Amino acid sequence: MNVSQTIETEEDFLTCLHIKFYHPQQNCRGLYGLLPLGTKNTHSADDPLKLGRDAHACSYSLVDPRVSRKQLSLQAYRTPQCPDMLFTIQNLSQRGRMSVNGSALDYLERMDLPNKALIRFGEYEMLVVREFGEAKGNFEVQFEVLAVPPSRQTFLCVPTTTAVMDTCSPVMNGLPTDVSAIGPLETDETLMYLS
Repeated sequence: MNVSQTIETEEDFLTCLHIKFYHPQQNCRGLYGLLPLGTKNTHSADDPLKLGRDAHACSYSLVDPRVSRKQLSLQAYRTPQCPDMLFTIQNLSQRGRMSVNGSALDYLERMDLPNKALIRFGEYEMLVVREFGEAKGNFEVQFEVLAVPPSRQTFLCVPTTTAVMDTCSPVMNGLPTDVSAIGPLETDETLMYLS
């Protein structure tokens, strides 16, 4: 066997963004028809990865007239203190807000993307999980569709701001949910005694 065939190159270990989508009407509409589902695609680290409705202006497209022409952008970067490839996310939609783990982003606002992030825009939930690699020039993207919303699988501890005890409640990423679906979050027993 040739020596060059046995040596692993840095490009063998690409950082991978696993992007998992959920939409409540995904089974009756071909929303993901233009996405390369289930395969890893290499993307240049110096080129922003754009997602939206316009297949010409974006790297990847959703077949949905309610999605903005350019919805969001993921940009790779590195810092002198960290050898890992990191990412920022930017909202490119003028008509809709986006949230990342419960933090709202308005038009052209950006933030660092955590290793695991729940991104919401319109009726979409998009779970992005970063798998670390060593390569510096490229990263991979792998798309898949989830059968259930990722927010139902993600529970955060949300401290309360009232004089009641802190609770760990199934509030989905700090965003309001249908309280009747998850039941009461807490009770304030002191109210009975004060009235």
